[in-house]
Amino acid sequence: MNLLEAFTQDDLIAALGVETVAKGLGYVSRVSALSAEGDTVSALVKGRQRTPYTVEAEVEEAFGLEDGASILTSSCTCPMGYGCKHVAAMMLVWLHQRRRPDRPREQVLAWVKGFRETAASLAKDETRKRKPASVAYALRYVIEPSQCGGDFGVTCHKVRLDQHGDIRQREPWSNIERALQTPPAFVDETDLDLLRLLWAHRPRGHFDTDDGLPLEGRHSDELMRRLISSGRAHFGSLAGRVLGLGEARSGTPDWTITSEGLRAPVLRVEPSADRVLPLLPPWYIDTAKAECGPITLEVPPELVQRLLWLPPLSQAESELVAETLAEVAPSLPAPTQRGEPPVELGGTPVPVLRLETRPTYHARFRQYAPHGTYQFDFALVAFRYGTVTVDAGDARLFHPLPDGRSARLTRDQEAERAAAQRLAAAGFARIPPGAVQTSFGSLPADALGLASEAAWPDFMAETVPALRAEGWEVAFPTDFRHHAIDIDHLMLDIDEHEDGWLGLSPGIEIDGKALPLAPLLAGLFAHDPRWLSGRLDDIDDHEAVILEDETLGRLRIGAARIKPLVRALVDLFDRPDHDWRLSRLDATRLADLDLPGRGREQVAAIAARLRDAEGIRAVAAPAGFRAELRPYQLEGLAWLQHLVRHDLAGILADDMGLGKTAQTLAHLLTEKQAGRLDRPALVVLPTSLVFNWQAEAERFAPDLEVLNLHGTERQARFDELDAGKKVDIALTTYPLLWRDAELLQAREWSLLILDEAQTVKNAASKGAQVIRQLKARHRLGLTGTPLENHLGELWAQFDFLLPGFLGSHKDFTATWRTPIEKHGDTVRRDLLAARLRPFILRRRKEDVATELPPKTVIVRSVGLEGGQRDLYETVRAAMDEKVRAEIAGKGFARSQIVILDALLKLRQVCCDPRLLKSPAALRVKERAKLDLLMDMLPELIDEGRRILVFSQFTTMLGLIAGELDKAKIGWVALTGDTRDRRVPVEDFQKGRVPVFLISLKAGGVGLNLTAADTVIHYDPWWNPAAENQATDRAHRIGQDKPVFVFKLVCAGSIEEKILALQERKAALAESVLSEDADALAKFGEADIAALLAPLPADAR
Repeated sequence: MNLLEAFTQDDLIAALGVETVAKGLGYVSRVSALSAEGDTVSALVKGRQRTPYTVEAEVEEAFGLEDGASILTSSCTCPMGYGCKHVAAMMLVWLHQRRRPDRPREQVLAWVKGFRETAASLAKDETRKRKPASVAYALRYVIEPSQCGGDFGVTCHKVRLDQHGDIRQREPWSNIERALQTPPAFVDETDLDLLRLLWAHRPRGHFDTDDGLPLEGRHSDELMRRLISSGRAHFGSLAGRVLGLGEARSGTPDWTITSEGLRAPVLRVEPSADRVLPLLPPWYIDTAKAECGPITLEVPPELVQRLLWLPPLSQAESELVAETLAEVAPSLPAPTQRGEPPVELGGTPVPVLRLETRPTYHARFRQYAPHGTYQFDFALVAFRYGTVTVDAGDARLFHPLPDGRSARLTRDQEAERAAAQRLAAAGFARIPPGAVQTSFGSLPADALGLASEAAWPDFMAETVPALRAEGWEVAFPTDFRHHAIDIDHLMLDIDEHEDGWLGLSPGIEIDGKALPLAPLLAGLFAHDPRWLSGRLDDIDDHEAVILEDETLGRLRIGAARIKPLVRALVDLFDRPDHDWRLSRLDATRLADLDLPGRGREQVAAIAARLRDAEGIRAVAAPAGFRAELRPYQLEGLAWLQHLVRHDLAGILADDMGLGKTAQTLAHLLTEKQAGRLDRPALVVLPTSLVFNWQAEAERFAPDLEVLNLHGTERQARFDELDAGKKVDIALTTYPLLWRDAELLQAREWSLLILDEAQTVKNAASKGAQVIRQLKARHRLGLTGTPLENHLGELWAQFDFLLPGFLGSHKDFTATWRTPIEKHGDTVRRDLLAARLRPFILRRRKEDVATELPPKTVIVRSVGLEGGQRDLYETVRAAMDEKVRAEIAGKGFARSQIVILDALLKLRQVCCDPRLLKSPAALRVKERAKLDLLMDMLPELIDEGRRILVFSQFTTMLGLIAGELDKAKIGWVALTGDTRDRRVPVEDFQKGRVPVFLISLKAGGVGLNLTAADTVIHYDPWWNPAAENQATDRAHRIGQDKPVFVFKLVCAGSIEEKILALQERKAALAESVLSEDADALAKFGEADIAALLAPLPADAR
């Protein structure tokens, strides 16, 4: 027995009070439309207002009280709102009727009375006169289930039509009363006739025309005919076809049995139709044919209409209605049980899975949190046999059919077990009774649940489509919280702004509607760090990505579809200001996305021009150029010409020795012959290269006039420029930039060329600041090592070449340098490499200069012995303690001077103890590396080798020179103190001496020493690029002998650690300047600890 059946008058008094119940007795006669369903009672109760109050009450279990206790919750539309005398009156009437369980509902009693009156009226043949009825924008009418009373209603819509008469825009319209007084332009005479009929059928009293007007009354037939003949009526929605008038169809009243076993009236139409409108006469609607028409009856339509108004009937109500029909309308069928035998149903069922969500306050199920789970999702299983759908736990043998007959069901137990096993494999398990408590009580007895809420998205994305493909029917509400709408298309609109930048608007399309993508992805990135942290490859391409939209809800897209967009625009997605702009120079990465949208063709054209720089064909050398350019050099010349033609800047980053100076001179000569060198080109270079540039210009391009703005007499040469002397190339040096800034900035140069461009890697230096203020039509960088230590050096060069392209230094560090160097973000590394590729032309010797002889690198290790080893350990231990104390006191970043001093002293001990200049060091007799060198040199010289010896320390070169003198070995030297570089270079190149001693800083660039075939690096340097530059003094174009490179290293010492660090720094350069390097360089406190580690025991 349910709670309502157990409710008594004592319970009513306890719930409302004696006084309220007493007042309710006076309103018992005013109760109408009483009905009960489950534990809920509802009715209309006439009060002081014209409109009856709507009253509802529900008997609920009282948790926390003794077993069987219940409470009454109620609501009423009277001013009091609940627990009032109207509630008492309704419940008293219900309690009275409950004593007569067979008593029909008031609704049925009212129907019986009305039916009798109608039949009597027809018997008297009462005649009722029917009142005759009376582009760009237009009115359209939709017939649909009514929201304002009655079965069906008509809603009006203002639409905009295109030239073909198709609807393009629509909006609800309900201003009927005003339109009848002052018709708007889009309302014509046909509309006015229809609106008058509709307005005549409006409900009396307060109503909302937004909900439409009821389709009923004695003029409903005329209204339908006018609606259909207007050609403006639809059924259900404006998306359906316009309804046409069909032939009349015959109809027969009948009864059917509902799924609850009640008897409901129906009107069977032949040929069959989708809907029956209970009008006078009834009309059918056939949506498949988009037509409707009247239904012809053999009985009075007024009686059929009233018959169709009946609700589904219980057994007692069926008997009452049958008696009434037999008495006053025997031609109508009675709602009695059919006598046919039951239909046999069976076969293979269709599994039906229904998904639902309930609010909950308690969950003890699998991995759900007992508290804090406020919504719970579950599934119910059913099986459809023919037209009957039966729940998995429903054990009934007989089931009602839609046509009123009964069916005996023989279920396929094996198929149902297989379906249950399929759901178990998908992760479902039965929810025990009481495990989940919802706001509406417990869940259904056969409810199934997944392991946790987190399992539902994958189930919806992967398992539901699979189940449907297997023949399952899966149903859930449109607002089911784990349901997601699949995104149809990705788009990217691109607009070019007046300042030359490109504005980006990524978006998506769903059912023809466009939405901005950036806000959706911002929500995704906020809770899933994989997308912007370089871990894109960790995301499976098949992973379902859920995006949240305020209007549409959950949107689903495969990870593979958005990964290319994130990979190409990762630097924009993490901008806090959401500034979705890119330089036109970034057009290549937009074109590679190949997404539809506005501006696509324009961006493709820009990208094509930039890409031409990578594969441009070689051009002929300019007339008068006195050297034969190799094929790769001709390609370099064409690339330089391409930059000028498209007003771009770039870096010629060929390996040392591949002829960057020659290519640049050919470029300048081509510019002169084309008439574009109307102003001098300014070349900024290291002091050591001034002689080399002058010599090569005179040798290769004598038609170019070169002016040297270096030296003490440079002021007079500036005066020559002012006097109008024809000059094609002006040379100045980096140390003179800030001194001559005013004179250099006062002119406009045709080209501004930085040789050894990595020199400006410190953007804050005086020279770098002067360079940024120089006026030039075009800019070019030349360097074999655009990146030596860190990515900040690249930013400094590009900030000069293409200001703004890589953003501010702060933004570049946050967006690119830190993620790449410290976090190993390969996505950003690859994207940065792709962005820079059109503006850097880099060729390696092994790729283009195949005629070069091989280069062999040999590391020669020597152990520290005796006093030199003891000295190293003494210095190491002392410096280690000092460095640790400094870092502890000031932090790593502010301890650089002490750290560098410690490392310097250890390197000096390795080279020669005498470099320390301390009394203890001077007493040490062992010099392991110098002894090794002096053992190697005589043997190499006997083999006919010509040798370059490089060292960081000029004092060390002096010590080596002393040993060479003792051994009577000829030598020349080049250091920062050398005044005339040409003399030692010429002596060595012409074979007058076999050994050339060179300081790494003074001779690392600008020398062509192809007479040498052996390079010895006496001590390693932190920067591998500096060492490679030094090596390439010999291994360069013009060398015809194999080159051997020896690196002398003290085993187990700081020098071995330097070699390892060199490899990491080289990898950093490769990772940005090449596509396929994986290692990334990092240098921090841990590296210092390794550098200051003790010598290994086996180093002796």
